[in-house]
Amino acid sequence: MKKIEAIIRHFKLEDVKNALTEAGVAGMTITEVRGFGRQKGHTETYRGTEYAIDFVPKVKVEVVVDDGRLQPAIDAVLRAARTGQIGDGKIFVSDLRETIRIRTGETGEDAT
Repeated sequence: MKKIEAIIRHFKLEDVKNALTEAGVAGMTITEVRGFGRQKGHTETYRGTEYAIDFVPKVKVEVVVDDGRLQPAIDAVLRAARTGQIGDGKIFVSDLRETIRIRTGETGEDAT
């Protein structure tokens, strides 16, 4: 099983959610996050004063999929989140050693 973490733009969340659902992803966790990558934030002007926005607001989407659904899920996020502009985000994929459903104690794929 794999965990996919995608850092995306706020306004792309609904598109990504729908694309993942169509790709067969059963559940997801959404977190509002702030950070920066290569762009190092940006500057904005407010009432004539320019100031730096070091940490750009984004949304983190976390999903767990079995190995067979990994590539379709990644493709769904790429297709739905891409604008072609700097700051579209990143996707991170990691292996999961164990998954346990708290209510029933089920483990592995039975717990997803």
